[in-house]
Amino acid sequence: MTNLLMFGLGMQEILVIALIVLLLFGGKKIPELMKGLGKGVKSFKDGMKEVEDDVKSEEVKREK
Repeated sequence: MTNLLMFGLGMQEILVIALIVLLLFGGKKIPELMKGLGKGVKSFKDGMKEVEDDVKSEEVKREK
């Protein structure tokens, strides 16, 4: 029985996907892709925090 990792994929499936990505993009492009992905995630988190702060400030205004 295989250990299930994220999204119900086993280790073999993840390795096959990683190999395909490596073949498609090459070794030099992958760090650039990951850097862009990291910036996108950070930007998304910052946007979510900003929305939460706006909601909290509106709640405080309504309480007054």
